Amino acid sequence: MLAAIALMVLSCGHNEKKEARELHSEADLSGLTVSTTAGNFFDNKYSGREDITMFLVNTEADGIQALRQGIADVHVTDEVAFTPEMRKQLGIKKAFRGEESFDVAFAVKKGDDDLREQLNQFIRESKADGSLDAIIAHWLDDAPAPAPEAATQEGVQSSDAAPLRCVTGMSMAPVCFIGEGGEWMGMDADILQRFAARNGRRFEMKFQDLGAAMIALSTGQCDVVCACLYITEERKKSVDFTDPYYFCRAGYFVIDNEAASGTGFGERLKRNLVTEKRWKLITDGLWETLIITVFAILLGTVLGAGVCAMLRSRRKWLRQAADLYGAFIQGIPTLVLLLIMFYVVLAGAGISGTVVAIITFALCFAWSSGSIFSSAIASVPKGQTEAGLSLGLTPVKTFTGIVFPQALQRALPLYTGECVSLLKSTSIVGYIAIMDLTRASDLIRSRTFDALIPLMFITIAYFVLAWLIRRLFKLFLKKK
Repeated sequence: MLAAIALMVLSCGHNEKKEARELHSEADLSGLTVSTTAGNFFDNKYSGREDITMFLVNTEADGIQALRQGIADVHVTDEVAFTPEMRKQLGIKKAFRGEESFDVAFAVKKGDDDLREQLNQFIRESKADGSLDAIIAHWLDDAPAPAPEAATQEGVQSSDAAPLRCVTGMSMAPVCFIGEGGEWMGMDADILQRFAARNGRRFEMKFQDLGAAMIALSTGQCDVVCACLYITEERKKSVDFTDPYYFCRAGYFVIDNEAASGTGFGERLKRNLVTEKRWKLITDGLWETLIITVFAILLGTVLGAGVCAMLRSRRKWLRQAADLYGAFIQGIPTLVLLLIMFYVVLAGAGISGTVVAIITFALCFAWSSGSIFSSAIASVPKGQTEAGLSLGLTPVKTFTGIVFPQALQRALPLYTGECVSLLKSTSIVGYIAIMDLTRASDLIRSRTFDALIPLMFITIAYFVLAWLIRRLFKLFLKKK
């Protein structure tokens, strides 16, 4: 509850509107703080200007939050990122358009000429028959939606063809967002869905930060990256681009001091949870978090038994190997290990991100649980073992009947704490495109640009899950 209260304070503590000066061109940015998403074109463009202070964010929602809290004076992104309706709702306005125009295209893996040519052919044909312009007009100008692809109507998506694995680095309307039925919608998603249908392939879409999306593309974790991507010479060094399907200019957004004040808490609650059934993102993320946590604990406990045996082995080399393993696990941040496992070690294994996350967290949990039980066993007086052997019990029965129950009683409180720590550590799995609780919050924030409600709900969810873990182990210990 303290975290939720802190979030309320943060969301309400910087609501005063400061006087904004008029901006008409990029020259007027001198002396201002400019927010933009890290790693994009504008990050590189303005990082060399000493008269501008850059404030880098992970998502467009974070950029808008920076404007609201007065951290940034202006937020720069694609001009199509915020529709007029969204601007009114968010209390922002477009100060001016950028001076440059940029070709927008899809990114494919370097050297994947077959897929790139297929996409290029689809773009050329769609331009020729007018369907591409109709798609863009539908999402950007509220024109009627064009007829769906014939292949989609015939149900080709149920074929055994390999799916078209897409990753979007922008989860917001009208470019790419999750609709009421849980399906991906928007300009980029619509184009790629039609391409997949025309080629008899299932369409799959995930959301990752743009930097992680590009890594996923280069390591073969996905086929296409979209996010209203500008074609730049620097990006061409890492990926191949299709032919442009649209051209875009930058939009410079500022707080609109004449906009109406924010909506009430009830309306915000409805917009974050009820509209488009966004509560399903929370429940789906909760289920994913539970799966990863439970199976990582089970697998990690089994592996931890092996680590415990190695630590207590009479063979010196086994003890040294266990210590080396512990030094490795303790010396590397869990996030870094997760990325290494997903993008390097298991990149070509063809297993899902959920399984990779379970394996990674189990490897970390194996050391902590193994060392806990090793110390607990060592704390049991040796006289207990000698007494059991003197009564004629075998070494195995002495350990399972006398030593281990006492060690378990000593180890369980620490073991419970490690289980709770593992639960909280799963919040990083969004970096490998897993839709857990935290990622669900990110997706909701990217649509509503409201930090309080999504973060408050996942705070409560994590708190309840941690409390349940502690309660279950406390009941187990009391019973035994």
